[in-house]
Amino acid sequence: MKQLILYVLFTAVWMALLGGSPANSADDVSLRLNWYLVGFHAPIYLGKDKGFFTEEGINLTINEGRGSGVATQVVGSKSDTFGIADAGTMIIAVSKGIPIKAVMSPMNISPFGIVSRADANIKTPQDLEGKRLAVTAGDALTQLFPAVIKSNKLDADKISMVFVDPAAKVVSVLEKKADALLGSADAQFFQIEAKGVKAAALNFADIGVNTVGLSVISHNDTAAENPDLVRRFVKAMQRSFQAAVADPDAAIAAAVASKPDVNAEVLKGQLLVDLELLE
Repeated sequence: MKQLILYVLFTAVWMALLGGSPANSADDVSLRLNWYLVGFHAPIYLGKDKGFFTEEGINLTINEGRGSGVATQVVGSKSDTFGIADAGTMIIAVSKGIPIKAVMSPMNISPFGIVSRADANIKTPQDLEGKRLAVTAGDALTQLFPAVIKSNKLDADKISMVFVDPAAKVVSVLEKKADALLGSADAQFFQIEAKGVKAAALNFADIGVNTVGLSVISHNDTAAENPDLVRRFVKAMQRSFQAAVADPDAAIAAAVASKPDVNAEVLKGQLLVDLELLE
């Protein structure tokens, strides 16, 4: 009996030293993106490929998103551990009682703005009056747009809002059903130009509405009960973006490997814009 007890104790100690204890296993973590795969997300795929998250004891699953609002909801319900969301949308979500907080701010200037066909001649905010603007009800851009109107003393009644689904905004502009859209200089701008149409953009940050851009969010409970996990995740994210700054092409390659049907050229154009907004 004594030998059996010694054998069990020896085995337990040996397994712990080998990392066989459950306490040493990697944390399963899911990250909900704010949108379909775009350039801003490429560094995260690069970090995963390079093992930055694994080195921090994290087994990362990346889930594509359908908007910052959805990201706040799924993180708020603990369906995903972390999320990427526009800071303005996160603030509105918190004001409505969703228990989330920002734990990292990788993009400190928002790329949000007014994207148009160049031939629509929208060069200043005042040029929006008399134009049709494709928007999506309730999204971050639409909720910020009243600040643009106020900051630039525009007459909202002179701007026609064409409400469409997110994916239909670019189509509306290409088909001239709208003159411009509320979108992003790192997304729809390149989607329009990829169709052979010259695009133009007015960034909110340049016309009086300079806000923090995309942030990493977590549930309040995660931040309070597992701050070490938050620190490790943020560290891996920082390393991922630093690696992308050093080698943007590697970041694009990692993203394309994950989703081969994306346009690598468009993705790179988006990423290069985003890298300018990090600091």
